[in-house]
Amino acid sequence: MAASKVKQDMPPPGGYGPIDYRRNLPRRGLSGYSMFGIGVGLMVFGYWRLFRWNRERRRLHIEELEARIALLPLLQAEQDRQMLRMLRENLEEEAVIMKDVPDWKVGENVFHTERWVTPITSELYNLRPREEMLRKKFGFLWYV
Repeated sequence: MAASKVKQDMPPPGGYGPIDYRRNLPRRGLSGYSMFGIGVGLMVFGYWRLFRWNRERRRLHIEELEARIALLPLLQAEQDRQMLRMLRENLEEEAVIMKDVPDWKVGENVFHTERWVTPITSELYNLRPREEMLRKKFGFLWYV
């Protein structure tokens, strides 16, 4: 077998061109300073909106408190009327229950004073159903 001649691969005449090894990344997005400026601007705008909203909330809260203060005498009068109605019903019920007891005075004050003493909850609701007294004492609760 005859030995074949091997042709070696050689560079082109004059050599290869320079190899570009530097990073050549395109510019993407904003610079750091502009991003920082936009961030600070957004924070200033957010704080401005927050302060404005807090001022509005405070104004609405004061308005609500003034409305409650204006309604308070009406609500107190309604509560007093309900209490007096219940006291009258309790006195009528007491008169019916204790009619056979000698020397019993209906509506006699247990405090031995001439001043008005606001009756306690159990005194008002003792002749009513137990659920009504519990609702008055503890409010409306599902688990009671």
